[in-house]
Order: sequence, then structure tokens, then C-alpha cells
Amino acid sequence: MTLNRYRLRHKARAGHRGARIADTLLRRPDKLIGLILLGNNLVNILAASLTTVISMRIAGESGIAAGALILTVVLLIFAEVTPKTFAALHPERIAFPSAYIYYPLLKVLGPLIWLLNGVTHLILYMFGLSARKAANDALSREELRTVVAEAGSLIPRKHQRMLLSILDLENITVDDVMVPRSDIQGLDLNDDWDEILRQVQTSQHTRVPLYRDSLDNIIGILHLRKVIGDLAHQRLTPEALEQAARDPYFVPEGTPLNTQLLNFQRQNRRFGVVVDEYGDIQGLVTLADILQEIVGEFTSAPGNVNPDVHTEADGTFVVSGSANLRDLNRTMNWDLPTDGPKTLNGLVVETLGDIPEPGITLNIRQYGMTILQTAENTVRTVRIRLLVPD
Repeated sequence: MTLNRYRLRHKARAGHRGARIADTLLRRPDKLIGLILLGNNLVNILAASLTTVISMRIAGESGIAAGALILTVVLLIFAEVTPKTFAALHPERIAFPSAYIYYPLLKVLGPLIWLLNGVTHLILYMFGLSARKAANDALSREELRTVVAEAGSLIPRKHQRMLLSILDLENITVDDVMVPRSDIQGLDLNDDWDEILRQVQTSQHTRVPLYRDSLDNIIGILHLRKVIGDLAHQRLTPEALEQAARDPYFVPEGTPLNTQLLNFQRQNRRFGVVVDEYGDIQGLVTLADILQEIVGEFTSAPGNVNPDVHTEADGTFVVSGSANLRDLNRTMNWDLPTDGPKTLNGLVVETLGDIPEPGITLNIRQYGMTILQTAENTVRTVRIRLLVPD
């Protein structure tokens, strides 16, 4: 009964005969327990009867008490505590060989076990209990998290973090990882052609959105690899640029990451445009953004844990207002609130209820923040220092 059920099923699938028999027995624990208790009680009662007879023959009626005491000590040490402790510590070494004995005994004594279990179930039913309603072995998400977290050396720590991140995907939405609209770098086809060519040549991204005048008038998603040949031979034209673009793929805001990961796979896409219920563009989400939530940062700037964070000599941190709060928590091991705004700018503005002026200071949890720069109704840079608890 103390066997690890998941290790047992793994061994059974791998072809271990003893594990297969044990797994079969444990599918009906009521029958197995009935068989074990039947044999256990039969042997104990028989031992007590024999002890009584032997004690009376040796010492008469006065020897019965001594015989009972001796039998109790013997049974406790050799039939209860010692074997059961050993079995609890090494269940597989006991369970697998025992399964070869229990299985045929269960077949032979099946009718008697069925009768005993029938009476037991009837009594349980009278008390409002049902064996069929007993909990199964399925684990909830939080229980599975505990199993992974307590795996210890069986699973490398990095792999543990990845597994836990996969379990968390359902609780994270595309809003948490998307590139916000204000940071989207796209190509406006109504710009001067020389400016468009310069942006294509200097773009840091492989995929960029094409639009006219406004991002709300998005035309498609351009993979720069498709036009690199024409660009190198100076054959690239506005028409060719537009024809090389793929129709945009729209993602509703609030979509859980596990759902969006499957949608990307199903639609054979790597790039989505996040829109709200009115169809207004809120940001961009990529397959890399989702994978980064699972495996962590793919790359980082030399000497920095997070490219949005610059460490000062005095131990404070100068952070970009557009920095994603989840990224800051993950890379800096901070604990900024993430149940509201997604960026540091949004967190500061929501906390103060207004666009702050440079020099304003505030405390959020254990972090002291000083506004360094604001522009265009946003907080551009913030100095953060870790507060020492009183």
C-alpha cells in the first residue's frame, strides 16, 4: 500500500512482471486488504490458540497470562513492527515478490473475499459511505507542483523550473508577455521609401508588421528573409514588399498562454497581433515570448541580468519604465505585484493615480522608487532601491 503508484505504473509499462501483478492487485485495494487481513487474522488467532494450549500443558491455567505476554512481544517484533517497517522503507522489495503469492490466493479465495467485502460495503453504506466515491490517484495542478518541487536530485533544478513554468502557463495570458503597442516597431508603407529601406536594413527583428498611417490599419506581417535577396540586388519595391507580407494573425487579449501555444502550433504561426474586444491593437505576441516563459531568457546583454535594468555603484537599479514586471521578477528575483499593470510605468502611474514629475518618490512593497525621467505622459526611467525591513 506504500508503493509509489506512478513508479509502479512506469515499471509495469516497462515490462516488469511483478509490477504488473502488483498494479493489478492495487486496482481493487478493498479485495487486496480483505485477503491480507483474512490471512493475518487467521494466523494471529491460530497462534493465540496454540499458545493457550501449550501454556496450559506446561504451566496450567497460570501459564496462560505468561504465554499471552510472550506471544504479544513475539508478534509485535517479528510479525508487525519489524516486517512492516522494512516494507514501508523498501516497498518494492516486499510487494513485487508478494504479488506472486497474493494473486493466486485471491483467485482461490475470491468467493470468500467477495462475501466479506459485500458485508463491509453494506455496513459502510449504512453510514453514508461508498467505496466507489473514494478519491482516485489523479493529481491536481498544485499537487503536481509539489511533486515536481520535492523531486530533489531526481530532476535537475533547471528542469524543475521549466516543468513548473509549464504548469503555470494556464494562469498567464498573452497580455502578460506581449510587446505593448507603444513598443511595436513596424513599417509604415506611407513613409518615404528611403526611410522604409533604412528601417528594413537596420531592423533588429526578423518579422515586422506592415501598416498604413496607423497600426490599427495593419496590412500584414513581413518576414525580412523573404525580401533580403531583392534588397541585396536593389530590386525591392513597395509592391514587392507588400506582396511578401503574410496576412496578420489576430489573438484576443486575455488568451491563456497554454491555449495560444497550441493555437500557434495549429495555425503554423509564430507571430500574433493582440487585439481587444473592439479590434484595437494592444500589442504583439510571439512563439519566442511563450517559450521564454518556459525556459527563461534565451539571451541577455553582457554584464546585465536584464537589459532594462542597469546596476549603479551604490547598489540601486535604474530601470526602464517599459520593463515588464514579470520579466523583472523572474530575472532580478524581485516580488513586484503583477495582478494589475504589466509594466513598471503602469504600476507607478496606477499607484500614484497620476503622471508623476521627476524626483517623486514612492514605496511599493519592499522597493523604494524614485522617478528619474518622464516624457509623453509615461514614466521613462525609475531608480529602485531595496528597502531594509525594520
